[in-house]
Amino acid sequence: MTFKKENILIVDDNNDMLDLIQRQLKSFNYRPYKASSVSEAIDVLKNSDIDLLISDLNMPNINGIELLKFAEEHYPAIPKLVISGIPSVYNIVSAMKSGALDYLTKPFTSEELHKTILDSLKKRNFISKTSINFQDINNERSYGGLTGNSVPFKELIETIKRVKDTKATLLIEGESGTGKELIARAIHFTSKLANKPFIVVNCGGIPENLIESELFGHIKGSFTGATENRIGLFQSAYGGTIFLDEIGDAPMSVQVKLLRVIQEKEILRVGATKPEKIDVRILSATNSNLEELVLKGLFREDLYYRINVMYC
Repeated sequence: MTFKKENILIVDDNNDMLDLIQRQLKSFNYRPYKASSVSEAIDVLKNSDIDLLISDLNMPNINGIELLKFAEEHYPAIPKLVISGIPSVYNIVSAMKSGALDYLTKPFTSEELHKTILDSLKKRNFISKTSINFQDINNERSYGGLTGNSVPFKELIETIKRVKDTKATLLIEGESGTGKELIARAIHFTSKLANKPFIVVNCGGIPENLIESELFGHIKGSFTGATENRIGLFQSAYGGTIFLDEIGDAPMSVQVKLLRVIQEKEILRVGATKPEKIDVRILSATNSNLEELVLKGLFREDLYYRINVMYC
């Protein structure tokens, strides 16, 4: 039996990085395509059957955000990953809003790259079997972009209808690739918050030394590299929904802060002394057994019960 090799397009203006990722992709048994500019990448997309796009953000002339927007408009079925040597809240939010599924900070290991690719391709395979059209929510077999006709599917839709307009925290459990983010999107885009922000955070995809700043923001001078005040992803989601994917991977230090956010409805930026109120619905997801993590001391019991007010 012959298996199809996935075609992966890498876009980076650094030729050394292109060559490095090309070698890694070949070792993973993928077929790499290379482009050193956005215009070259667009030519490849137009003339090749690409299964995954990996793009740097900071490139001369036309940046990676514009490439993501182009690919999302013309090739929405292709999953998109972002790599960048300059991690920031602004870059992450812009990339996610432009269609990126995940974000890797340079330098990253071969194992980190491979895992992120596998997760994205699983998501692509799930999406390809599911009608993703958030405008078509009235069809009797479709709701919020999810399509099906089985009894479990109908039960899922009834659950989504029941929880979509509440601001109670909700936990979505399931193995990787089973569509947890799709369910979260269906909840958001069929709710009264549909015209508000929907921010996705991969709790295991942000380096531990940056995740607190990324989630809650920071004050200028609070650490090396903090050259200006920055809002965090929670503030970017103000009035809408923040989706904490793989919350079981969140470091203990961040779990404490998340508990405060849920309890007090406020965040404290890194380096700040005064908390700021937030208005955001929190959806969480995990492919781990959080009860087992609680027993092992790897996940806070009080946070578990706070995020598990409602279950999907």
